[in-house]
Amino acid sequence: MGVFLSKLLKKAAKKRPYCAAVVPAAGSARRMEGVDKLGAQLGGKPVLARTLEALEACPLIDEIVVVTREEQIPAIGELCRSYGIKKLKCVVRGGADRAESVELGLREISPEAELAAVHDGARPFVSQRLLEEVLTTAARTGAAVPAVPVKDTIKEAEDNLVERTLDRSRLWAVQTPQVIQADLLLGALKHCREKGVSITDDCSAVEAMGMAVTLTRGEYENIKITTPIDLAFGEAILKCQQD
Repeated sequence: MGVFLSKLLKKAAKKRPYCAAVVPAAGSARRMEGVDKLGAQLGGKPVLARTLEALEACPLIDEIVVVTREEQIPAIGELCRSYGIKKLKCVVRGGADRAESVELGLREISPEAELAAVHDGARPFVSQRLLEEVLTTAARTGAAVPAVPVKDTIKEAEDNLVERTLDRSRLWAVQTPQVIQADLLLGALKHCREKGVSITDDCSAVEAMGMAVTLTRGEYENIKITTPIDLAFGEAILKCQQD
């Protein structure tokens, strides 16, 4: 029975789609008041290192491509070596914006990659539970993204005058990784670029082509380090996790 079960598990593992993680890390960090948010220390470790360690630990991710500013390529390569990121395939130059950077990263993933998991380099608290759920859902549906319910009341306004209050029960704050069929995402990003369609995230590109995206359970701890106060929140999250 033990041999049979072992063979069955190996067979099941082979059916899992090959997944490449693309990590945009080319932002200018304008809101960080001159601090490099990816190199900023969080619990004595760079933010980007924590992010890459989480992806490295996920058995459903096969390779990692980091997209960054050209001058940062050597430093990020050294960071990956220092923190044992063995799944790193390459570090490549980013583009003029996030969408172009993701597209450039997708062009570097292995040909056998069926899924692309695009994850912000500045989201160091992504959990293994979240990764497993969004990756397995995307393998089944073709596109999935973690999200959390919006806590605040959201109002739509123009010239500082409220036009309407949105139904909070229907609103979700999306996170990363956004996991999509690799060839589909690359084609969707190229389509949006050529048509001049402005997108705010990766799923927006495939949504623009009429594809449904499935939401999975996000986590409020899966914050993006964007402003200096986020580093303070990050330290608090670390303390809670350690306690």
